[in-house]
Amino acid sequence: MINPALHKNPVPLDRDQHRQLRVRQDHTDMSHTAGLNSMFITAVEFADACKEYPVVFVRAGTDPQTGRADIAPVAVFGLTQSENLFLDGGRWRADYVPAVLRAYPFAMAQVGEQNYAVCIDPDWAGFSQAEGIALFDEAGSPSSYLKEMQQFLEKLELEVQRTRLVGQKLVELELLRDMRFDATLPDGNKLTVDGFLAVDEQKFAALPDDKVLELHRSGVLGLVNAHQVSLGNMARLLQRRSQRVAAA
Repeated sequence: MINPALHKNPVPLDRDQHRQLRVRQDHTDMSHTAGLNSMFITAVEFADACKEYPVVFVRAGTDPQTGRADIAPVAVFGLTQSENLFLDGGRWRADYVPAVLRAYPFAMAQVGEQNYAVCIDPDWAGFSQAEGIALFDEAGSPSSYLKEMQQFLEKLELEVQRTRLVGQKLVELELLRDMRFDATLPDGNKLTVDGFLAVDEQKFAALPDDKVLELHRSGVLGLVNAHQVSLGNMARLLQRRSQRVAAA
């Protein structure tokens, strides 16, 4: 998937144009995430992501078939727009890094109803013409590294489609509500975080038994539980922000 906030200049990977391109695996700088205050995660990532980030939902357009809002889960990195509290001097300060960020500078883009293409962000500083792992061999065939990356992207794209179904189920059951987080900073200033969606606990508790069983068997129940647990990380984000402000 292409995320405009992350992939600033995505282009399809071309075996002729990019024949000499190499990836420097020693380049671990994550400065390209500086302006990200959240990132899409797939359902399979909830178990890991909920331990470190608030996992909430955002409106992501409209489903053309049903007319309902498309809902996407995101891991939250900051309390204000363009704030990433997990980036420190180019390093990522968390044990779990969302899959979309791990795939960067690569991404999968849909180029037709059934066709996808591997894209790259050519401006990424980790690309080189002289050192690192080659993307293509001398014959122009994908290297083993590129094949592995393509498999990772294909799996990620499959999980993206599965995750859309989770959002559709939550919308269908009308379980989501607008979320608001209010906090007081150490200097006394007030901070409000909104624009996200969370599961309404009262509506969730009022679900009939047959719907709860359906959510359990589909795996959505576990995702809702992980989402609810993760909301405790909003306070941890506030602590990170206070520590950064104090250090500055």
